[in-house]
Order: sequence, then structure tokens, then C-alpha cells
Amino acid sequence: MRMVVTMKWVRSVFGWFLSIATGVIVALLISIFIFQPTEVIGSSMEPTLKSNHRIYISKLPHTFQYEPEYEDIVIIDSRVNRPRTFKDDLMDNFFFRLFTKQEQNVIWVKRVIGKPGDVLEFKNNKVYRNGEELVEPYIKEEMYYHSDEKIVVPEGHIFVMGDNRNNSRDSREIGAIPLDHVLGEMIF
Repeated sequence: MRMVVTMKWVRSVFGWFLSIATGVIVALLISIFIFQPTEVIGSSMEPTLKSNHRIYISKLPHTFQYEPEYEDIVIIDSRVNRPRTFKDDLMDNFFFRLFTKQEQNVIWVKRVIGKPGDVLEFKNNKVYRNGEELVEPYIKEEMYYHSDEKIVVPEGHIFVMGDNRNNSRDSREIGAIPLDHVLGEMIF
């Protein structure tokens, strides 16, 4: 009798363990490849997004390596001087960040300004794409940035900027972003 009770208890515990493990694995796969919540840190996307805002991103652009559209808000890995690996995808996941120390301030939220082949110029406190001034109602204030350089966005890259142009680290500083460094696109 005691053996039967013990076996039932072992099967019950194993069933619970299997259910919990399956749930964790499914949640992990969803957050790595499909959908993930994240938090905005800093003021570079004001007035659109404020620090501590919670946003939800689609990971499908990263999973399927397609380029975002102009004005999309994307999440990027700012470490553009090194290739991204699957290990980076795991470590950037919110679940693993709970248990590991991660390099601070490497994941940025920015807006897509240029796509492959675009020629960007910064003059008269405005951004010009392929010779046309961009209409940007989302920026915080007039941009105080000027450059005599014409930037051509390379194939397989995008150019991103924060909406708070005078207080944003973005492609003006680190260069164009490889598509594999675009981790997702904000959906709400």
C-alpha cells in the first residue's frame, strides 16, 4: 500500500515538473523569437516614449531578418562593432537578465530614419533623405546638429535616431545598424 502511494506521489510531482518545464520553455521561445515586453530607459525617445514606459516588441523582424519601415520604432543592439550570436539573443532575453549580469545600456529604442541605399544629410537643423527634407512631427524640438558629410546607408543596414535629437545616442554616433542587430519592432 505504501509503495502505491509513493508511486502516485512521484508521478504527480513528475507531472507538475513536466508541466512547469514545458511552460517555461514555451515562454522562453516566444520571448526570443516572437514577442517580448521591454522597458524604455532614458529620454532619447521623448516625447514619444518616456523613461520607464513599458513597450511590447515583435521579434519577427529579427527572427526573419526583414527590414523595418521608415519611422518604425525599433529595438537595437548598439554593439555594432561585433557580430551578434544566438547566445546574445538568449542573454538579451528578460528571463536570462534576471539571473545574469548584462552589459548596461547596449539595447536602445530608436526610430528608423534611413534604409539601405538612402543618402542622409543633416543641414539647417533638419534631416534630409535622398535630397528631401523629412517631416518629423514626432521629434521633441528643433535638432541642433549639422554635418557636411553625406551618409549613404549600406546594404543590410538601417540608420536610426532618437526623437529627442539633442539628447540621443544613435546612428550619428555609432553608424548604421546591421539588420541582425535590429532585435524587434515596437507594436504597442
